[in-house]
Amino acid sequence: MALCSVHSLLQASNYHTSSDQWEKRAAKIELNETQKQEIKEAFDLFDVDGSGTIDVKELKIAMQALGFEPRKEEIKEMIAEIGKEGISTISFEDFLALMSVKMTDKDEKEEILKAFKLFDDDNTGNEMFDEADCDGDGEINVEEFLRMMKKTTLN
Repeated sequence: MALCSVHSLLQASNYHTSSDQWEKRAAKIELNETQKQEIKEAFDLFDVDGSGTIDVKELKIAMQALGFEPRKEEIKEMIAEIGKEGISTISFEDFLALMSVKMTDKDEKEEILKAFKLFDDDNTGNEMFDEADCDGDGEINVEEFLRMMKKTTLN
């Protein structure tokens, strides 16, 4: 399986779930107090009237304050995921849930990148490929891929 296929698979799994699945996923995430405080501070920057809501148009800028660079399409997908299409404001609870999922996704991506770097000293991907391709057939099959993932303790 090519690395780009793995990347596509991971990307596809990030936001294409039903609203119920998304809510269940968000509810399971436990952030530390620092992460919660950062999210609250980013939200409060735009909740100038103290209403507990921000305009959905400000969602992108609030996310950027947390270090994310969301695309316009990604913002639309996120709003649709939580069932808020057509609504002009987003509550802190919804923002917290969205950012919890985003932070978890970011952490997972960082862990995967760390694993990649363990096997790719020269930044070409060749070392990792050679390490993974046990049978030397020029391809990485499922067993070889799983072996590499287990080796990185990401299983």
